[in-house]
Amino acid sequence: MRDLNEHTLTDEVISRFAGSKNPRIKQISEALVRHLHDFVREVEPTQEEWEFAIDFLTRTGHMCDDKRQEFILLSDALGISMLVDAINHRMPEGVTETTVFGPFYVEGAKQYELGGDITEGVPGTPMLITGTVSDQEGKPLANASVNLWQSDTEGFYDVQRLDSLALRGELHTNGKGEFSCWTVRPSAYPIPDDGPVGQMLEAQGRHPYRPAHVHFMIEAPGFQKLVTHVFADGDTYLDSDVVFGVKNSLIREYEMHEPGKAPDGRDMTEPYAYLHYDFRLKQV
Repeated sequence: MRDLNEHTLTDEVISRFAGSKNPRIKQISEALVRHLHDFVREVEPTQEEWEFAIDFLTRTGHMCDDKRQEFILLSDALGISMLVDAINHRMPEGVTETTVFGPFYVEGAKQYELGGDITEGVPGTPMLITGTVSDQEGKPLANASVNLWQSDTEGFYDVQRLDSLALRGELHTNGKGEFSCWTVRPSAYPIPDDGPVGQMLEAQGRHPYRPAHVHFMIEAPGFQKLVTHVFADGDTYLDSDVVFGVKNSLIREYEMHEPGKAPDGRDMTEPYAYLHYDFRLKQV
C-alpha cells in the first residue's frame, strides 16, 4: 500500500504481522504499534523532539554495563517495573507481597552461617536482622534460601564504589524456618541520577530518592520465588519512592536499642538497630 498518512499508516503496519508464526509475538507487536502510534498522534512531537527521544534512548543504552542497568532504572522510574511485578504476582491473602527487583542484585553472593556478619567491614550503625520463612498457613520452611542485599549508611551499594562484595549474602533457614544476620542500618538514597534517567526526573520535577530498605529474595522447593523489600518505618520517602515500590505490609520499624544483650544473645557495646520480618511464600 502506498500514499499512507497519519490515519492509515497504523493498520498497514499491523497488517504486515499477519505472517508471524508465533501468536504471542504477533499479539505483542500489534499492541505495541497501536499504542506507540496513538501516543505519537496524541503528543504530535516535533522532529527535534523525536530526535531527542532517539538520542535519549541511545544514551540510556550507553550507560549500561555489568554494574549498572540504566534501562532498569528507566523502567523503575516510570512505574513499569512495579506494573509488571503486580501483573505477575497477584498474591493470595496471607502471602508476603512482592516489589521491584532493582538494578543491584549480584549473582553468587557469599554464603553465611546463621547469625553471621555480612558487612565485610563496612562501617555503620550495627543492625540485627531476624525473620522466619513459612508457607501460606504458617508452617516453617527449613533450608529455604534467603538472599539479601542493601545499601550502606551513605546510600551506596557495594558495586557502586567497592572492589569486593559487601552488605549482601545468602543464608539458609534452620529447622524452624528461622534466619538471622548482622549488618548495618541502610539509609535512604538516590537512584543513580547522573545519566539520562536523572535528567528525565529533573525535567519532570521529581526527586530521585528511595526510602531505606533491605532487599530479600527467598526460594524454597515447591514455592514461588519471592522478591521483595522491607522498608524502614518513618522514612521521609515512603510516600514518594521514585520507583513506586512501597507497600504497607512491607514496612517495619528498624528498632533502635541501647547497648546490652541483643535478641540473638550477642552482647552489644554500642547502640544497634533491630529488624524482624516473617515471610510467607506462595505454593506452586
